[in-house]
Amino acid sequence: MKGKAKSTLFNRLAVLRAERGVSRADLAAAVGVNPQTIGFLERGDYGPSLDVALKICEFFALPVEAVFSRRPFEPMSHQLYTSNRSGETS
Repeated sequence: MKGKAKSTLFNRLAVLRAERGVSRADLAAAVGVNPQTIGFLERGDYGPSLDVALKICEFFALPVEAVFSRRPFEPMSHQLYTSNRSGETS
């Protein structure tokens, strides 16, 4: 991927794979790409085609905006603690 600009598309693929116990090879086979492609996607070295992005979202049964974003994702712990605290009563 020498000479190409890094993708400005961020994703949660590594987190989703880890929490669901899915290997790169498993995800790659499910969406019809090479396992190396999943690694490139996770590192942001490559932006997926629309078809691959939608297949990945289908695999995880999540909407596109839960998996991919044009802006960096906030850490999950920040989102969880923020939503928990907003519901607390004093």
